[in-house]
Amino acid sequence: MQRLSTPKRQTPEVIRRLLKPVRHFVNSRRIAVPILTFGVLLVVTLFGFLFFTNNEARVGNGLVVIINHDDVEQTVPTTPTSVGELLKKLDISVGEGDVVEPSADTDIRQDDFRINVYRSKPVEVIDNGRRTLAFSAAATPRSVAKQAGAVLYAEDELVTEPVTEFLKDRTLGAKIIVNRATPITLNLYGKPVEIRTQSKTVGDLLKERDIKLSKEDSVQPLASTKLTAQTQVFLLRQGTKITSSTEEIAMPIETIQDPNLAMGTSAVRQQGSPGQKVVTYQLNLQNDKEVSRTVIQEVIAKTPVKQIVVQGTSLSGIKGNMGLAGIAPGDYQYVDYIVEKESRWNPLAKNASSGAYGLCQALPGTKMASAGSDWATNPVTQLRWCNSYAVGRYGGWAAAYNYWLSHHYW
Repeated sequence: MQRLSTPKRQTPEVIRRLLKPVRHFVNSRRIAVPILTFGVLLVVTLFGFLFFTNNEARVGNGLVVIINHDDVEQTVPTTPTSVGELLKKLDISVGEGDVVEPSADTDIRQDDFRINVYRSKPVEVIDNGRRTLAFSAAATPRSVAKQAGAVLYAEDELVTEPVTEFLKDRTLGAKIIVNRATPITLNLYGKPVEIRTQSKTVGDLLKERDIKLSKEDSVQPLASTKLTAQTQVFLLRQGTKITSSTEEIAMPIETIQDPNLAMGTSAVRQQGSPGQKVVTYQLNLQNDKEVSRTVIQEVIAKTPVKQIVVQGTSLSGIKGNMGLAGIAPGDYQYVDYIVEKESRWNPLAKNASSGAYGLCQALPGTKMASAGSDWATNPVTQLRWCNSYAVGRYGGWAAAYNYWLSHHYW
């Protein structure tokens, strides 16, 4: 059977006219909604960009880091990470001879953390007539020469001179001249000691090493003899029994305060090393047994090299840490006073005698684990524990401060 098609209903003209505005609105909405949505997203994106690039930017519970590089001060938000990882993330390259303070492996653990990138400059190192062109931002001539590949001894002297003939010296930077010490053998009463010296004669060597001769002593060769590489100088004493020992000379450390680094951070600007001295004794015997000994010479065999360390003094990040730890701004002055006295704001400070540890010198330091598993290195975690300690024991920071003033501990 053939199915008859249903005739298409015709919409009356009056109804079509009435529905025309409705259709127009619906069609316009199909275009307007996507445009409106796009506009809202654009505004939100711009707002987010402006917010997170602002100097007061934050990412959740993240930290603000201030980076000085290439004559630019850049303020960025970050979550706890290391200096090197953050520089890599921001695509801030560290080239040959550049210096980063604090070092790339330093953990970022406080607000307003400061990173300084010092760009290298051309420098010429002249070592026994050999000229080496290098790039370095190191702070001392010894550090620059080491960056240039020079193997230095403690007694080598380095002199920095300005460049005056640019074409001849092939550099616009500084010129560092290495004056090498002479290697000789000093035989102390039968004990050979390899040393290096800037002295020119045997007599000069005796003065340099503060060697005082008694009437029983003699020196070979003569004091006027010029020193050359591998010269042997003998210090002799007849008729007595002699012994000697080698002792370490502690490495000297110079500390420089730097307001451009955050309190609690540090960097080494010149690597140091301990020295050595040879102490010679005359033995006093009775029945061929030693009953006493007398020091007759102390001679420096290896000169110690000073280590230069820079320590940050900027407190801006520490105040941020107080806020992150939940400490009220009205208590900042009390916290600052107590922590400065206890640890000088060094989260790694450890009392050698008692074992107290951290910013507030918790005893034992493991107490602070109640505030977080990163208690050993994170100043915010330590301050969070300190805050609970001050409130729990003294009722607040003001009372803790007054207690410290009267007892000099807390």
